[in-house]
Amino acid sequence: MQSSSSDSASLRPGPNPGIGENSSRAVAIWIYTGVIMLLVQVILGGITRLTGSGLSITEWNVATGALPPLNTAQWQAEFEKYRQTPQYILLNSGFSLADFKFIFFWEWFHRFWARLVGVVFLVGFAWLLWKRKIRPGMVRPLIILFLLGALQGAVGWIMVLSGLTGDATYVQPTKLAFHFVFALVLIVYTFWLGLQLSVPQEVTLTRTSERTVASLRWWTVAIIGLLFFQLLYGALMAGHKAANAAPTWPTINGDWVPPGLFDHRTLFEALAGNKIAVQFIHRTLAYCLLFMVLIWTTKATRLPATPLFFRPLRWLPLLLIGTQILLGIGSLLTSPWIRPQHWVSFDWLAEFHQATGLLFLLTMIGMLYLVLPHRRFVTP
Repeated sequence: MQSSSSDSASLRPGPNPGIGENSSRAVAIWIYTGVIMLLVQVILGGITRLTGSGLSITEWNVATGALPPLNTAQWQAEFEKYRQTPQYILLNSGFSLADFKFIFFWEWFHRFWARLVGVVFLVGFAWLLWKRKIRPGMVRPLIILFLLGALQGAVGWIMVLSGLTGDATYVQPTKLAFHFVFALVLIVYTFWLGLQLSVPQEVTLTRTSERTVASLRWWTVAIIGLLFFQLLYGALMAGHKAANAAPTWPTINGDWVPPGLFDHRTLFEALAGNKIAVQFIHRTLAYCLLFMVLIWTTKATRLPATPLFFRPLRWLPLLLIGTQILLGIGSLLTSPWIRPQHWVSFDWLAEFHQATGLLFLLTMIGMLYLVLPHRRFVTP
């Protein structure tokens, strides 16, 4: 009888293999460090954009570009390269060397941080591999992660090139938006990988009845899908500098639905090239998200608690979307007071608006992890 009991116990389904073990924990800490660094990188990208610094470095030197100019001759050489750009000729021809140093710093630091992220990932991978903490099932997802990071760097350089030719004074808004969306994909993929390495399945909602959790799952997926479009249009807002095209609320320059929104030759121009249309869509998506999160919160509060899905956590998405909308409204209303090369209230509000959007996205990704049936793409 004792042997039979022991055998049956060994056949019971237990927690997913590797979760909570030292190897998975070490890899998860490394992955979450990368998530934090990627979030900082996006925030630095926002500062670079708001300070108009993105075109100050006209070349991409992977190795030698890691160091800023170290003497007066090097600074003069970099400044001379910038003086050949359309942005300098058409917009910043009155720049002194001190002005150039200011915008150069933010673009250099943005690129330096990207290099640092790459070093942390590569060195961390080599160390974990040497310590035999990388299991075979982790290799493919990590290779995909490295490829996504390389792709993001390439898209970033393509974006910069779009502002260095012709009569461009800034990068093309659509290329800025794609660069931002690729950053979101990279962050979400990295975060999901970290969740799979650190969160046991037994603390998710997979043991709640399927009928109870299915509706919340659908709403979670719908919110994330709409949120990606919302963030895409936020990037288009930034690229077009569209905030001060209609710095009013709740109407758009006195109209609830501005006339001639989509009077353009092509659908692409109507949806992505018209500042007022971009702002109208961005606002409308925000209101839709608020409505959907209200429904999500109502459904979430009816579900039983788990160690991670505790009751106060269910109010976090509503708090974040509400805060993001308020920061967006503040950004609109303060946009008439934008001062080039000066950090004013608009810049603070716009940067916090973006950061809150990123936190909201990761919060909903975490919620999705808790409500999805798990088919792991990584074996810890």
